[in-house]
Amino acid sequence: MIIFPAIDIKDGNCVRLFKGDFSTVEKVASDYLETAKDFETAGASWIHMVDLDGAKEGRPVNTKIYTDVAEKTDLKVELGGGIRNLETIREYLDMGISRVILGSAALKDPKLVSDAVDKFGSEKIVVGIDAVNGMVATEGWLETSNVGYIELAEKMISVGVKYFIFTDISKDGTLSGVNVEQLKALSDATVGRANIVASGGVHTIADIIACKEMGLYGTICGKSIYKGTLDLREAVRYAESK
Repeated sequence: MIIFPAIDIKDGNCVRLFKGDFSTVEKVASDYLETAKDFETAGASWIHMVDLDGAKEGRPVNTKIYTDVAEKTDLKVELGGGIRNLETIREYLDMGISRVILGSAALKDPKLVSDAVDKFGSEKIVVGIDAVNGMVATEGWLETSNVGYIELAEKMISVGVKYFIFTDISKDGTLSGVNVEQLKALSDATVGRANIVASGGVHTIADIIACKEMGLYGTICGKSIYKGTLDLREAVRYAESK
């Protein structure tokens, strides 16, 4: 299993939110590049980055920050936020971003996802499914749909998507533990057809153990690292163990 330490960017700063609420923004680190290098030193091979300004505005905003991390570390960068067209995807991939995350587009513009997989390959495209009470939320979590999270995953698998990030918004930034029930339901429904990454609520090594026991592809860790409730080095070591 892969551990994805996370850096969310708002106004050029490394921040975390509570349940996706922009009014709860909290600065968690002073320097994004030093933070990324610390993740690398701890053994991480990937980093999960989100352009929160981009998610809100529907366009790339903090591009230099992500390309800096891609250029100045050996980390593979997985990036989401404000990616709404093929041109933006191409530009990010050309700049050295390893994987781009399509969130709102999966629900609102499924053809974009299908075209992106066809054009750039399934290894480069991740669909982020963010849910409230099992229903998909969009537009930086500001809107909730009437589509269930497993239903959306099935639709995306049908157009060639292989990688998914599932976030239970009610858990995000809360340090209250991952939503094992919903993650297991998604994993069981898509077994052998999709790679699932857990996001939201990671608190201690117990969450990493739970995700690995479910056979998940990866786990995103944000606030738990910054608050010190999870040791990244220990998490990576356990996740990569046989």
